[in-house]
Amino acid sequence: MAKISKRVLDLQRQVDRQTIYQPQEALVLLKQLASAKFDETAEFQARMGINPKYTDQQIRTTVTLPRGVGKTVRVAVLTLGERVRVAEQAGADLVGSEELIDRIQGGFLDFDLLIATPDIMPKVARLGKLLGPKGLMPNPKAGTVTTNLPAAIAEFKAGKIEFRADRTGIVHVPFGKISFTAEALLENAKAIQEAIDRAKPSGAKGRYWRTVHIKSSMGPAIEIDINALRDLKLTA
Repeated sequence: MAKISKRVLDLQRQVDRQTIYQPQEALVLLKQLASAKFDETAEFQARMGINPKYTDQQIRTTVTLPRGVGKTVRVAVLTLGERVRVAEQAGADLVGSEELIDRIQGGFLDFDLLIATPDIMPKVARLGKLLGPKGLMPNPKAGTVTTNLPAAIAEFKAGKIEFRADRTGIVHVPFGKISFTAEALLENAKAIQEAIDRAKPSGAKGRYWRTVHIKSSMGPAIEIDINALRDLKLTA
């Protein structure tokens, strides 16, 4: 068993495991406990009452974080013909057709998001085993298979992210950086909660939300009151 460092133990002691924190209180604590020398990512982790092995109990959707993601998003685009130029002019970091598919198949993954147009998807299919486990496979439900490349590129660069529940029914979503204000992180967390509620699958029965935790990249998990977050009304 790996030995837990004194720093980690000290941080864990500052979180009351018996307490379900109010969202605002938890975010203040989250920022206080971030101790790494880099700008840690804030992570939203929700255990949902679903069984993703069934097709009608899967969660896969997108959310636009109102305060952004806190990093530059490298967008790659797979398309054909005239749309190559359209994607380049729209600000895509990397654009290509079959030659880019071959590079990706060879292990090139220097991008954060992959968008494709429907006409090239039959050729992209062979990348499924490589991109699927990494959450990079283009998908119409996630808005990453589209004919409107300028809109998609702009949205994802501005803070739109795709997420899904893993095989255990847990949703992991980054929702900003520790350098964000608590108010900015709260707005992003609220947007994620609303997106998950909108994406409730038809097969989900009983208690949909089980537990929700937030944490920084190197910090301890803090359980938050999901009902308080759902009831929260943010002023524009």
